[in-house]
Amino acid sequence: MHGPGEVFGGYVIEGVLGHGGYATVYRARHGSASGGAVALKVLDEQHRHLAQLARLRREFDFAHRLDHPHVITVYERGAGWLSMEVVSGGNAAALPTVPDRLAALTQIADALDYIHNHGIVHCDVKTANILVHQDFRRDGAVLIDFGVACAVTDDIGYQADHIEASIPYSAPELLTGHAPSGATDEYALACTAVELLTGTTPFTADSRLGQIRAHLHSAPPRRSREIDWLPRVFDAILAKAMAKRPQDRYRSCREFISMVARALR
Repeated sequence: MHGPGEVFGGYVIEGVLGHGGYATVYRARHGSASGGAVALKVLDEQHRHLAQLARLRREFDFAHRLDHPHVITVYERGAGWLSMEVVSGGNAAALPTVPDRLAALTQIADALDYIHNHGIVHCDVKTANILVHQDFRRDGAVLIDFGVACAVTDDIGYQADHIEASIPYSAPELLTGHAPSGATDEYALACTAVELLTGTTPFTADSRLGQIRAHLHSAPPRRSREIDWLPRVFDAILAKAMAKRPQDRYRSCREFISMVARALR
């Protein structure tokens, strides 16, 4: 861990913003007098193996190709660290109202369609990877963490030795080692939408294996039976976005979320 006032990679650390499974994110400023605030993601010393370094490099390289208001902006990368824009309002679950959460989902759907049009699949869409700005109404939500993203061209000879994405949001094709596509992110966005609108992801088995089996074999639960304000059409919309076969889902993430927003008006 690095303390306030310490200089790292040319940045002066101000404090800790958060800590994940393998890295700490600091609020920092560039060493120059005019330096603005950045989020500095630094791999923990015990997590600087080749796989983690490659993931961080991948995270930077994919995000650096993109220019979208709801995709994280990255600035610089060094050995075991990267700097990016500060997004300080927590993740999308911090938003207090359903309309705000729908607005965030709409923004992220637009970002996902944008990255798909640029030949990139995020592969880890989830609530924790949707951050919101402090002034959400003005600045909105941001999709972060491209560490397990892949290029669509990677599907030639694609092989997945192990699942890197988060199981509660993972599409069947991701779980069975098939090449991901934009429809894979749509499935994960559907799981995220269910969580943001109802409080839990669609499949809530206690074990990892139970969740995998549900994604592979079970229909999404009909949440309108449990939640009075959810219309029955929401269940049908969700069932299509979470179809087991990618080709049976909506043509785009925006189409899916626009259907959800229309149903909840």
